[in-house]
Amino acid sequence: MYISKNLLYNNSVKIIITPKTKTSQIVYLGMLSLAGVLILLLIIGTIIGVVRSSGAKPLFRFGKYSGTSAQTPASGEDIRVFSGLGQLRIPLANSSTLILSIAFPYPAHDTAFTEELAAKIGDFRSLAAGYFSALPPDKIANLDESAAKQEILSRYNAALRLGRINALYFSDMMIIDANLQQ
Repeated sequence: MYISKNLLYNNSVKIIITPKTKTSQIVYLGMLSLAGVLILLLIIGTIIGVVRSSGAKPLFRFGKYSGTSAQTPASGEDIRVFSGLGQLRIPLANSSTLILSIAFPYPAHDTAFTEELAAKIGDFRSLAAGYFSALPPDKIANLDESAAKQEILSRYNAALRLGRINALYFSDMMIIDANLQQ
């Protein structure tokens, strides 16, 4: 091996493989050109991606454009369900236990209200436990779910300052009777 005119030359390699026929030379040049075009497109796309702002609209659209984003709901407002209270186990006046999960919808875009909800989880749990544990034993046997929802809803809204809850949902509501466990 020796260096001649700033080039490294290996004596053992004397043949550089190139296509011998005219058609194979054309195919070779075509594939080489295609690879060059693809590399050039990648470089241009990278430059455009770096230069464009993050909020810019797409340059190309495939299919029909409806004018609305697929991520926005039809009502125009993102509604989420708050279920952060978990499962409540409330001791009742007749020595029974009420197991209850409470959830309610709230607007997700209102971050201040969302933070207030998260801060009031303990208050919400106490309000619900206070309501159910104060019920007399005869009302527990014939519990009116809609009246209980309205009373707890009014107590929750009285505790809130930055927004209002419009509806409450009870799930996993069951009363475990203490008399049956003996």
